[in-house]
Amino acid sequence: MEKETQKSGCSKNPADTPAVSGSEPLESLRLRIDEIDLGIIKLLAERQAEVDRMVSLKKAQNLPVHHPAREENMVSERRSLGADMGLDPDHLEEMFRAIMRRSRVNQTETISRKGVRPGATVLIVGGTRGMGRYFLNWFKRSGYNTRAMGSRDWDNIGSLCSGIDLALISVPIESTEAVVERIAAYLPQGCVLADLTSIKERPMKAMMEAHKGPVIGLHPLFGPTTSSMDKQIVVTTPGRDDEACRWLNDQLIAWGAVLVQSDPKQHDDIMAVVQALRHFATFIFGRFLFMRRIDLFRTLEFSSPIYRLELGMVGRLFAQDPALYSEIIFASPERRALIKDYIVSITEGIDMVEKGDKEEFNRQFRQIAEWFGPFSEQAMRESTFLIEKLIERF
Repeated sequence: MEKETQKSGCSKNPADTPAVSGSEPLESLRLRIDEIDLGIIKLLAERQAEVDRMVSLKKAQNLPVHHPAREENMVSERRSLGADMGLDPDHLEEMFRAIMRRSRVNQTETISRKGVRPGATVLIVGGTRGMGRYFLNWFKRSGYNTRAMGSRDWDNIGSLCSGIDLALISVPIESTEAVVERIAAYLPQGCVLADLTSIKERPMKAMMEAHKGPVIGLHPLFGPTTSSMDKQIVVTTPGRDDEACRWLNDQLIAWGAVLVQSDPKQHDDIMAVVQALRHFATFIFGRFLFMRRIDLFRTLEFSSPIYRLELGMVGRLFAQDPALYSEIIFASPERRALIKDYIVSITEGIDMVEKGDKEEFNRQFRQIAEWFGPFSEQAMRESTFLIEKLIERF
């Protein structure tokens, strides 16, 4: 370690850096810093050239882009090296994670152009817009034969389904079952039938009953504006003939996605909270601000970073298509029942508010905090990171 430090010409500790004379011009110091920055940029370019060579090797050998264990080892080593040289380990970790993520995105961009099943034909029903068009572009870029089907293409359903290896359904939730039933008769026996719907029990049941070949459910937990699939989560719900569906899973992984497997009921139960309840609560908060005609920009002048972050998530919701959210929130009777329970739980707090009962509030707070357990500490760390990023930007 010491030899490496001496070889690079770096001081092991800032305290070893020669003192600056008061007569030394400030401009000369700035020029030296500019030279060092140029050196850093050149080293990053040199690093990228080596990454490009590694990408070619990974692509030739069908190796995955993401190697989590190696990345964590690299971060730990660089933290340790930085600490030895008197640098802030947290700052170094942040910098190297940014470098490595950009490297992963670049690698995925290159490797994703190679399909894991060359020559396969993919039909995306609903491939003319939204998530359907998003996945159509990824398959097309990876060298697959792609076909897009819109609502006006049913007259050509026979030719569109001829010889396909994958039929991916990407239509509104309320239309999914009807589309599955209508298209199933035209699918080749060995064709994989999959969907991108954000609920899974009903679509999976419809696909399993309508098609006797391979079936798998997919739910990407991201939107069609996402530029990279690096570390983006896709929930998979196995249906029939896992081996025949394996290539589809492998392709998603090759694109950088992280697959989380679940059965349909567990998926729907969890997503009712993660998506439906969360979006509805955000909608209600935004609606309340609207009804009270709150001056949003004025509140930001008085706001803490955490309020800006929270308000940003509310504004993000209302910057998008309402049909998308109404579809998710009201997708099933179970989701609507959960939201009703949530509304009831809010009204249960009215008595406490009317009385100004701080004691009861504190009692419930402590009880809930105990239930949250260790997650609260994790949440503090993650939210602090986001807040600091927000402070840097604004």
